[in-house]
Amino acid sequence: MPRSERSPLLLAGLLATAGVAHFAAPRRFDETVPSALPGTARTWTYASGAAELALAAGLALPRTRKAAALATAAFFVGVFPANVKMAADWRHRPAPQKAAAFGRLPLQIPLVLWARNVAKNTEGRA
Repeated sequence: MPRSERSPLLLAGLLATAGVAHFAAPRRFDETVPSALPGTARTWTYASGAAELALAAGLALPRTRKAAALATAAFFVGVFPANVKMAADWRHRPAPQKAAAFGRLPLQIPLVLWARNVAKNTEGRA
C-alpha cells in the first residue's frame, strides 16, 4: 500500500486510539478541560473521545475521508486550549511530565497539517 493510501488510515488509528483512551482512562483527560467551558469536565472528555472515534471512522472510509480530514484539522485546532491548560497546570511537575505537556503544544501543528494533507490528497476521489 503506497504511503499516500496509508496516511489516512494511520491518522484514523491515532484518533481511534485517543478516542478509546478518553473512555478507558477519562480522569487524565478531565484534568485538561478548561474550566471556562460549561458543564462537567467528564462530559467534555467523553464528547471529545466520541468525536475522535467519529473522525477516525470518517477517515477510514474513502467516501467521507475529505470531510473527515477537514473536520479533524479543525478538531486539532479546537483542542489546543486544553493542551495549553495542561502545560500551564503541569509547569511545576517533574521534568518528564512537564516536557510531555509542553512538547504537545508544537505537535499540534504537524497534526493539523497532516489532516489537511489527507484532505488535499483525497480531492477528486469519490
